Amino acid sequence: MIVYGPVPSRRLGHSIGINNIPPKTCSYSCIYCQLGRTDRMQVKRREFYKPEEIFHGAELKIKQLNSKNEHVDYFSFVPDGEPTLDINLGTEIDLLRYFDIKIAVITNASLIWMDDVKEDLMKADWVSVSIDAVDEDTWRKIDRPHGSLRQQDIFNGIIEFSKTYKGTLVTETMLVDGVNDHDACIKKVAEHLGVIHPKKAYLLVPTRPPAENSIKRSSRESLVNAAEIIRSISGAHVECITGDEKEEGFFFSEDIVNDLLSISSVHPVREDIVNEILEKRNVDKAVIDDLLKRDMIVEFLYEGKKFYRKNLKNKQKT
Repeated sequence: MIVYGPVPSRRLGHSIGINNIPPKTCSYSCIYCQLGRTDRMQVKRREFYKPEEIFHGAELKIKQLNSKNEHVDYFSFVPDGEPTLDINLGTEIDLLRYFDIKIAVITNASLIWMDDVKEDLMKADWVSVSIDAVDEDTWRKIDRPHGSLRQQDIFNGIIEFSKTYKGTLVTETMLVDGVNDHDACIKKVAEHLGVIHPKKAYLLVPTRPPAENSIKRSSRESLVNAAEIIRSISGAHVECITGDEKEEGFFFSEDIVNDLLSISSVHPVREDIVNEILEKRNVDKAVIDDLLKRDMIVEFLYEGKKFYRKNLKNKQKT
């Protein structure tokens, strides 16, 4: 599904997801990505879906939520890849304005050096840009960018965007144990944040199964240390996100199977959350066993917890 959720978000409340990029099309192949390795690396913008498809999907979702008296805070572009690869992003934002709901875009910022990308992002109410590392070697190690990308172009693009953007600009830094959580790396990130002055600087750790099995979240001590360094150097308001979602934040309609597939396509869901939802709806857990047998979803263990994720390589329709 192009439109999914709502899903809970510490940053955006109840957010309807817009999946405007097919799996797994991205300009990065981050080692911590919860959707696995990128198998379609690209940096050229193009059309993936018709803007009208996204509008009609949003219209149906809003009607569905209204019938349940469900509140929504944002439309958020959080797709199966990098949202700014979609050349229709600006048009889609314009169409979604019809619903009078705020619009967010979470981007890795890899294409923000392009003028048309900056123009599209200017239309959003809330934009999050990823800054995992500022030194070249660490950036390539953690984000594994497309070979044609130049880090300085990206940083210059973020700075230029920050000077003219009228909405809420935040940054996102994913801390991976032993990769980008040491003092020297954090200090360089902090210096960069001091130039762009984000409304808030979010520090995150991998809480869902990452692309590489060896990846571990940074320790609490490293996270606290990073927050202190960033605050002292940049003056930014830092917030750490390390917790897990609660079941009540997810919206599932009567069509639990399709909802699970659409949400877990971009947002792996813990087993305990799925079990609670099935129990509340009096749905037999056999539906999950069936999806596993049909290879529609796959299960992962991470930090002792089981997660379900849509099998993005399976083209079978439900």
